[in-house]
Amino acid sequence: MDSESDEQPTRSDQLHTGGDRPYDPEDLVMATGHDPTPERVEKARQLIAKEGPQVIERYLP
Repeated sequence: MDSESDEQPTRSDQLHTGGDRPYDPEDLVMATGHDPTPERVEKARQLIAKEGPQVIERYLP
């Protein structure tokens, strides 16, 4: 068996967009093309609270 195919993706390799499950503020940060830092995650959390979960749609193709 190929050892690479047996590896589970890390959190940074998994982007959830709300279709398969609700997304996290970290997912919103990654959708914008940035690394999730504590400051960016907090801003994303505030944006989701202010504008609702559909806010991620503006960053998706």
